[in-house]
Amino acid sequence: MENKSKSERKREMASLQELGERLLELSNEQVREIAIPGELEEALVLARTLKSHGARRRQMQHIGVLMRKIDSEPIRTAIEEIDRGQKRKAHEFHQIEKMRDSLLEGSDAVFEEITGRFPDADIQKIRQLVRSSRKEEKEGRPPKQSRLLFKYLREIYGKR
Repeated sequence: MENKSKSERKREMASLQELGERLLELSNEQVREIAIPGELEEALVLARTLKSHGARRRQMQHIGVLMRKIDSEPIRTAIEEIDRGQKRKAHEFHQIEKMRDSLLEGSDAVFEEITGRFPDADIQKIRQLVRSSRKEEKEGRPPKQSRLLFKYLREIYGKR
């Protein structure tokens, strides 16, 4: 057993507590995907139900103690993987938004990009949605067709 200073042990404990807080931020489905012991999972469920600040703080400290007993590295890795997936989805979302906006502005280069990247895309459908979206915008109606265009672009983006 290695001798660690009190400050180093406190830093490790704080780090494990932060990891526990990060686990609380995840959805139940995401937590189930991570292999965590039953006692820790029960502590997380209980922490989600607590409203009192003091009780929640004590429960988080308890979670930190439980995490000290297990190897937290696989949990940390799983959380990082979830974060990367969320960042990738956000990036894809922004790419699709840019593509839709460029189409609505009349960029022909985007049509070429779509046919190159997504050979299965129905260009005729995209052109129709773009025309309908522009007409809606001109008439001051809600952007239903623009949403449909975004939805279709997201659909073909997901197929690749």
